Amino acid sequence: MAHSKRRKHTMWGVLVAALSAMLLVGTSSADAGVGNAVPPGRPVTVMTRNLYLGADLGPPLRAALAQPPGSFEQLVALANGTHAARDIVDQTNFPVRARLLAREIVATRPDLVALQEVALWRHGPLQLDQIAVANATTVDIDFLQILMDQLAAQGASYAVLRVQQEADVEAPSFVGLNPFSPAADASDIRLTMRDAILMKVDPGLTMLGSGGANYATRFSAGAGPVSYTFLRGYVWADVRAGAKTLRFIDTHLEAEFSIFALGQANELLAGPAVTDKTVIIACDCNSDPLNNSGKPPFDLTPHSAPYNFIVGHGFTDQWLEFASAEEGWTSGLSELVNDPTADGFDHRIDMIFARTASGQVAGVDRGQVTGDEVSDKDPATGLWPSDHAGVVLRLRGW
Repeated sequence: MAHSKRRKHTMWGVLVAALSAMLLVGTSSADAGVGNAVPPGRPVTVMTRNLYLGADLGPPLRAALAQPPGSFEQLVALANGTHAARDIVDQTNFPVRARLLAREIVATRPDLVALQEVALWRHGPLQLDQIAVANATTVDIDFLQILMDQLAAQGASYAVLRVQQEADVEAPSFVGLNPFSPAADASDIRLTMRDAILMKVDPGLTMLGSGGANYATRFSAGAGPVSYTFLRGYVWADVRAGAKTLRFIDTHLEAEFSIFALGQANELLAGPAVTDKTVIIACDCNSDPLNNSGKPPFDLTPHSAPYNFIVGHGFTDQWLEFASAEEGWTSGLSELVNDPTADGFDHRIDMIFARTASGQVAGVDRGQVTGDEVSDKDPATGLWPSDHAGVVLRLRGW
């Protein structure tokens, strides 16, 4: 990864900002003479940050699907796999990682933060007669509360503008073949996924309205007589920044198959993105613009298709207004997020797009990828902040 180049771009952004300020001073009197001129909105700094739910849900589902539908073997595979995944969530220790994530936000001071994979882990008694019924209530780990507590502890003032619930799934969890054995550690494990928008508490920022919804395009996986639907969606907020208002949208598109992510991108642009305001989309888009392959035989849709759809409909990939693609890799770390090096960051799927009300491309004078340096790891545990890196950009002239 070209980390030294990224730092050079950050310094260059400061020089560009200074030059832009001098040019604005030189033209301000002329602009003032045009009575109908509309001043641009104040510069706004935005961040997209996938928190990482803590484990890969694929192995338990794949293990279950490999067994005869509805069989005892399938139940055991699902429950044993769920137990292993939940143990990994403890190993990837969100309270430790939240401290690192909060440190990123404190250091970069974004006005608006789009969070994905804001997990809520709960457990309840094992109910083999209600498999996949999401009714466990005992809270184990609330990612949003833990992160907000860390931000407050580090002296940062942020407000939660809106939370959108996405997938809400529950599965049996036990060790071995007998769920009623004292050694089985039996329970039901529930995961509720959420996306959320945070806003810095600042007199220059005002939230005027918000909303959110789940996409009709959704991926489901069956495990015998039980089917799990993995909802995705979006959350948005209209924010007045200085004299103008923008719409900030946070979304997390489907990761398993690009055909679903493309359908969700269609819904996004036909839904909350329809407004006469400047629109900023911050996302884990699960779409690499440099990867044109699909997943045959089930999905021939190129991985790049959702990205290409968004930029093909009036949106600008704002990172590319600041630096090259290879300086913006954001994804690829292992499930345990304890990789010894940053080599796992090998592609870019975390994006900030913008479409201004005027039709002009928004400028970017500062930018940074966060959580992608070995120095960003927790020294005691070796954990990275997430399996993704964050992206922070300051947009101006919108």
